[in-house]
Amino acid sequence: MEAKFRKPSARTAGAIALVAAATLVAGCSKSKTEAPPAPVAEVGVFKVAPEALQITTELPGRTAAFQVAEVRPQVSGLIQKRLFVEGADVKAGTALYQIDAATYQATVSSAKAALAKAKANLMTSGPKVSRYKELVAIEGVSRQDYDDAVASNEQAKADVESAAAALEQAAINLKYTHVNAPISGRISRSTVTPGALVTANQTTALTTVQQLDPIYVDVTQSSEDMLRLKRDIESGGLKKSGGLAKVTLVLSDGSKYAEAGKLQFSDVSVDPGTGNVTLRALFPNPKHDLLPGMFVRAVVESGVDEAAIAVPQQGVTRNAKGQATALVLNKEGKVEQRTLVTGATLGDKWLVKSGLVAGDLLIVEGVQKVKPGAPATAAKPAAAVAGPAGGAMSPNAKSAH
Repeated sequence: MEAKFRKPSARTAGAIALVAAATLVAGCSKSKTEAPPAPVAEVGVFKVAPEALQITTELPGRTAAFQVAEVRPQVSGLIQKRLFVEGADVKAGTALYQIDAATYQATVSSAKAALAKAKANLMTSGPKVSRYKELVAIEGVSRQDYDDAVASNEQAKADVESAAAALEQAAINLKYTHVNAPISGRISRSTVTPGALVTANQTTALTTVQQLDPIYVDVTQSSEDMLRLKRDIESGGLKKSGGLAKVTLVLSDGSKYAEAGKLQFSDVSVDPGTGNVTLRALFPNPKHDLLPGMFVRAVVESGVDEAAIAVPQQGVTRNAKGQATALVLNKEGKVEQRTLVTGATLGDKWLVKSGLVAGDLLIVEGVQKVKPGAPATAAKPAAAVAGPAGGAMSPNAKSAH
């Protein structure tokens, strides 16, 4: 006999639905309470610590010869010979050109003859005065004749001196037919060739001699930076280095010049067009690696900051206003944003004037994983620290200076 199934009543169906709904809600509540908590971000930090640093300023500049002498003829004539190799080093007094000396030699000979004639006249006028002096005492000659003899003798003496001066001038002109190097240094190209006619003290130089060892480096600094540096030194924020400030050079190809120089002086006036002051440094140049007119960057020691704070550049960013900002892990283990005032760069670090204090944990790795107010933990110091191209610095890393 077939069993007969009855359709459940509406009351029974409602009870079943309530039981199913309660079971589903309980399952969802249980899944929510059992979900694992979000992990706290781990970041690399740099522990801020003040230290004594040599503060430097990098300034653009150009090299200039220590001495420059433009060689010009002091007498006129034809160039017979060029006696130097262009681009060579010459010593002071070295003959550079030979000017035709024939006419000057003739002038010397003429001046010698004139001097001999003047001396001969003096030989007769002197004794004549002595004789007339004795005769005028006994009225053997008139006083007028005696006075004429004395005047003639004085004239003869003057003629001798004049002839001697003319001979000296002729000898000097003859000497100037040898055009010599006025200073020691490297000589440039010649602007004339043998056969050219030159004139005394002409405007066009025959060649130029430049002393390259030592050599000057002229750099420019804004007057505002100079005033700021002066105020920092006067307030005690910076201690001035003793003696002349040390200067190092970075060449145009990025290499460092081997020799260190000394700052010589600062210009006494400000350029009204640029607002800059010129500083001049002196560098040894034994190998002549530096040539006049080269572009360089000079790193000038400004002073010593005994409580400087320098932090890795990867820990400092800029906001929309262009202000320097940094993320710091505070004592409560939360990320805090700071606004900084930065100074110069020291290698791969920023010099921070305000915004950070000793003991702060600056986040330098994992900055993209956190935001202000979020919790974070400091990673343990790594065994190796990456360079400025990337990677975090350990909290114990020292600032490069």
